Amino acid sequence: MKVPMLRLADGNAIPQIALGTWQSTDELEFQTAFQAAIEAGYRHFDTAQAYGNEQFLGSAWRGSGLKRDELFITTKIAVQHFGYDKAKRTFAESLQKLQTDYVDLLLLHFPVPVLRKKTWQALEELHAAGTARSIGVSNYTVRHLEEMDSYAKVKPVVNQVELHVFLQQPELIKYCQQHDIVVEAYSPLARSRVMDNAVIAEIAKQHHKTYAQIMLRWLLEQDLVILPKSVTPERIRQNIDILNFKLDDKDHEQLAALDQDLRTCWSPVHIP
Repeated sequence: MKVPMLRLADGNAIPQIALGTWQSTDELEFQTAFQAAIEAGYRHFDTAQAYGNEQFLGSAWRGSGLKRDELFITTKIAVQHFGYDKAKRTFAESLQKLQTDYVDLLLLHFPVPVLRKKTWQALEELHAAGTARSIGVSNYTVRHLEEMDSYAKVKPVVNQVELHVFLQQPELIKYCQQHDIVVEAYSPLARSRVMDNAVIAEIAKQHHKTYAQIMLRWLLEQDLVILPKSVTPERIRQNIDILNFKLDDKDHEQLAALDQDLRTCWSPVHIP
């Protein structure tokens, strides 16, 4: 089955399942994972300057035989590269590493105080130039998004945040959906911190799916983009094999009750 697409506020479309590449820093391992993902049906790949593997993605897609317009590539401006001039300069370096003249989505990786406004203005110019087809943010809270109303000429079309059944962030999702911002869920499996929940295990048993597949399907059914990260071919295949079943109302009710506000990554909550 083909991965469903979501329409962004700028008119572009984004595949709802991506291969996350955080911590994938071995080139051979990266190439193997990329090939497994392509064969499984992934066309959306999420990288970042901070991951140190943009060059691996560039060589991988170039060697795949696929055309550039068959792929959706995301990268992010690293925290240490915030600032108007630095963001522009390092993004040019990212394009070289990725072996492309544009990315489909460019994000600010974190709401860095003081510098985020000027850095967003750089993204707006890159968007106008066509080198960043869509622009957005990552790890922004409602407060940070509301602040953007005071300076953003182009509104973010994506907010990529940690999101999973144990960190559901309903207020943030509601705000983003009301403002035509697509939410992307990173660490959708909570970095395997809680893989023994009896409720999820029972739902998985009923649907003849794995524990992880239930966690991913729950996010997918909320019109979110999911970014499961793996370098293991079998898990890469399993993470996309979630399109041939649906959770029922009781499943959703039980899963919604599992929210623990469990953060496994860096938190932007106290960033001014």
